Amino acid sequence: MKLLWAISALSSFAILAVQGPALADDEFADLAAKAKAEGEVTWYTAHFDTTLVGKIGSAFTAKYPGIKVNGLKATAQVSYQRLLQDLSAGAPQADVFSSTDASQFVELVRNNALEAYRPQNEKKIISAFQNFDPAGFYHVTAVSLVAITYNNQKISEADIPKTWQALLDSKWSNKIALGDPNFSGMVGAWTVTLQKMYGWEYFSRLSDSKPLITRSIDDTVTILNSGERILAAGDPASTLRSTAKGNPLSVFYPTDGAIAVVGPSGIVAGAKHPNAARLFMEFLLSTDVA
Repeated sequence: MKLLWAISALSSFAILAVQGPALADDEFADLAAKAKAEGEVTWYTAHFDTTLVGKIGSAFTAKYPGIKVNGLKATAQVSYQRLLQDLSAGAPQADVFSSTDASQFVELVRNNALEAYRPQNEKKIISAFQNFDPAGFYHVTAVSLVAITYNNQKISEADIPKTWQALLDSKWSNKIALGDPNFSGMVGAWTVTLQKMYGWEYFSRLSDSKPLITRSIDDTVTILNSGERILAAGDPASTLRSTAKGNPLSVFYPTDGAIAVVGPSGIVAGAKHPNAARLFMEFLLSTDVA
C-alpha cells in the first residue's frame, strides 16, 4: 500500500473535493437519534490545528444538537500513544481516532483495535481516496501537504530555495524551522519521502544548517511569525490560515515536489459512543468539513 507521494503543485491536488451533492440529512436521521441518546463523542486527532478542531466540533453540535464533541488535538505520535495506553488499560476513551500517520492504522487493525464501518459519505469524496482500506476499518478524512513556507517580510519569493535540495545551501544556516518526526506524522511522512528521494545524507547535510526543531509542523507557523526563523518545511493549510489573519507568511510548492500526506480516521473498537462515532465519521467526510 502506498501511503504518501510527492506532487509538484497544489493546483494539481484537490483536498477532499466533493464530487456530488451531500447526502440528505434524513439519510442519517436514525443514526442521529441513536447518537443523540449517547450525548457525546470523543475525538483524538492529529488533523488540523486546535482552532479548526474546535470549529469542526462546534459545527457538528450545531448540526446535531445534543451531541457534544470532545476534541483532543495532539501530534500524531502523542495521540497514538495515548490511544495505545487506553487500549492497554482496557478502557478506550476515544470514539474516533484521526492521525497523519497512516501506518498506525495498519497496526491498530492488526490488533483488532478498530471497528469496521462503511461511511455513506465516502462515496462523495474524490475517487482517489475512496476505499483506502478495502476492509473498511479506516477512511481518508484529510489530506495535507508539506511545502516550503516562509516569512515574506524577511525574504522574498525570488530569493527563497525553490527545491528541497536548495534548502541544503549553507546560506540558510540558522534560518530553517522543522517539525519533529518523533511527534508529527506529517513530518514523519516528509522525512520518509525525502529519504527515498535523496538518501539519508540529505538529513545529515540539513543538520549542518542547525535547523530549529519544534514538535508539531504547525509550530513552524509561530516560529516564522516571530521572525526567529525565516524558512520552514510547513503545512500550507495552517500557514495560509495564519496569512489570512494578516501575518507575513507565504507558501512555495518546491519544484521537486510538495509532499502529500494522507490522514485517515477510524472508529475505536469498544467505543463508549459507537453511534455518535459513526455519525461523526460521516460528518468528517461531509461537505460541512470539506
